[in-house]
Amino acid sequence: MIGKLFKYPSDGIFVQIFRYVLSGAVACVVDYSALVTLTQTFKLYYLISAAVAFMLGSVVSYILNITWVFDQRTFSDRRLEVILFFSIGVAGLFLNHYCIQFFTETVKLHYLESKAISIITVFVVNFITRKCIFYGPTIKKASLSIGERSLSKE
Repeated sequence: MIGKLFKYPSDGIFVQIFRYVLSGAVACVVDYSALVTLTQTFKLYYLISAAVAFMLGSVVSYILNITWVFDQRTFSDRRLEVILFFSIGVAGLFLNHYCIQFFTETVKLHYLESKAISIITVFVVNFITRKCIFYGPTIKKASLSIGERSLSKE
């Protein structure tokens, strides 16, 4: 059981969700600690800190997703995969920004409480989007190449 959850490749949705939650927790620790450090230690404006911290967390998330969470790759072109992964990340960054801004400035929560709400929201949206685009059953065999700019089913 431990090997299935942590060690061996798996395309099982529950194992992937478990791993995604753990990898998300690691990325979240990086994101949250960078937010606190940049805002409180380096005195950066909290929304700038949040953007930088989110990007750092996204890099950690990408590395863990491709090496541990999901065992199959949809795209043969790694450049395209990175572009798509980080495009979803940029959408997540905007969602992160507006969640934090809304809950801090409109609802009047502390920026770290707003960040907690943002983490949950972005986590759910990113999992669903990445699972569908990169590892979804309907496009598992799709091959898209930047050079050829074509999508073909094998």
